[in-house]
Amino acid sequence: MPSKPSNMKSYEEEVKTFSWDISKKELEYKDGDIINIGWYCSDRICEKGKAEKLALIWESSKGEEKRYTFNDLRLITNTMASYLKNLGVNQGDRVCLFMDKIPELYMGFLGVLKLGAIAQPLFSAFGSESLLTRLEDATTTAIMTQKKHLPKVRNILEKMPYLKYIIVVDDDGSKALREREFALNIETEPKIEKFDCFPSTAETKSVLHYTSGTTGKPKGAQHVHYSLISQYITAKYVLDLQEDDVYWCTADPGWVTGTSYGIIGVWANGVTQCVTDIGFTADNWYKFAEKNKVTVWYSAPTAIRSLMKEGTAAVKKHDLSSLRHLASVGEPLNAEAVIWSQEAFGMMFHDTFWQTETGSIMVSNYPGMKIKPGSMGKPFPGITATVLDLKTSEPITKKGIVGMIAFQPNWPSIIRTYWNNEEIYKSKFKNGWYLSGDRASIDEEGYYWFVGRDDDVINTAGHLVGPFEIESALLEHPAVAESAVVGKPDPVNMEVVKAFIALKPGYDQNKMLELEIMNFVRKKLSALAMPQEIEFVDSLPKTRSGKIMRRVLRAKEWGEEIGDISTLENDM
Repeated sequence: MPSKPSNMKSYEEEVKTFSWDISKKELEYKDGDIINIGWYCSDRICEKGKAEKLALIWESSKGEEKRYTFNDLRLITNTMASYLKNLGVNQGDRVCLFMDKIPELYMGFLGVLKLGAIAQPLFSAFGSESLLTRLEDATTTAIMTQKKHLPKVRNILEKMPYLKYIIVVDDDGSKALREREFALNIETEPKIEKFDCFPSTAETKSVLHYTSGTTGKPKGAQHVHYSLISQYITAKYVLDLQEDDVYWCTADPGWVTGTSYGIIGVWANGVTQCVTDIGFTADNWYKFAEKNKVTVWYSAPTAIRSLMKEGTAAVKKHDLSSLRHLASVGEPLNAEAVIWSQEAFGMMFHDTFWQTETGSIMVSNYPGMKIKPGSMGKPFPGITATVLDLKTSEPITKKGIVGMIAFQPNWPSIIRTYWNNEEIYKSKFKNGWYLSGDRASIDEEGYYWFVGRDDDVINTAGHLVGPFEIESALLEHPAVAESAVVGKPDPVNMEVVKAFIALKPGYDQNKMLELEIMNFVRKKLSALAMPQEIEFVDSLPKTRSGKIMRRVLRAKEWGEEIGDISTLENDM
């Protein structure tokens, strides 16, 4: 595709002149105004004369295609909001969206926000236990799901007296629904022309995204409607979304990328996007991009590395000349993948760095800026970033020294708290900085270079997996006496889950038991949480106080220095 001027001026010029007021002005928002994300992503676009413009092109795993205009988006989200309201869902109630990547997931998200309820998107591959943990923490009022996922909900329903409504979006009436279950079909439900959106203001709660931590249960990161100010302008500047683009974000809305840039950022900019539920193969993805003439593609390093394995020959079988901008998210993009993308597509993937807690892109490579393969890039204009000394928590002034990535907490989309966990939320801030939990260094030109996590959270295929939740599930298996989980290096997924297990007396180490334990975790939690490798051990390294030292196990897997082990109760 012929190159066109990017939305951003030069990076250096943008840094000098940028203000979040630019985003507010373009969105016609003034401090104190009503700001409802659902309205901004649908009704406002229609009022701007784009009612008949395509908003969504969707393709199922079976090749079925559906297309929706922004007016369709407006009417369907109105209808879904009205349906929830009539059921009895109120402002501030948590509504879980537990679906595959189908149109109802994307529209339901906006419908929940129009109502003033809190959207709680969860990955549809979660098992019943993972689902229960998150619904229980949020005391979720309603869940929108599909028939295929109903058994997971029914399995735990008796443990959830607070869950009043189960909305089934693809019920065909062939089987009677049970107590608390209701059918909603967006194709046949009478469309609501006018729905009075909840008059949410900047600090009204909007989205509750669950993220894993080193210890304890997953934490609900609470966002507000004001996050739109960040998500709109970063989508426009970093992803360079423009009027005639066809955008493809491969992330599932169960993760923050799939909402911030798979729903909010793209539709607030009035841009057409395409979504597919088709399984991953290089040929499937290239066919989809070719068929829909995708211009801007936002994907994950795991997928990019998988495409790399197929080589450039697979790319050449397809006409991908429509592509003009590529970006990646979720984990560090290695230099080899960046260089390969230039060879394969004639352009480089632009790495972007941010987190569930930040709500929007924080450090990135930008259109028109020189890319240093393997680098995270530079802070987004308007973001004050640094790396902090790991001991003093003071900014490091010397270049090339590794420290903790930190940001001044003054951008619009930063989370406001963790649900029911203000103490852990407060621990994320120190000396006036938000602590990311990630380590990096800064070079002489101001480029950031990722080094690794500062805790035991495992980044597998761009998704953060907490060891505590997996270890807890492992301990429920009758054969497991003790368990510890760490990340193990993997050439495609960056890390995979490895479990160290001490068995109870009477159980023998064998391959059958190993597979049984793996599948036990997969069914309880998810495929992402399932250990890819199990090592049976006689005992686990512990401190004298009995705390398992995961870092000792992790260091061995990564070939790193173990460090001080003076507190170990036994020698390794």
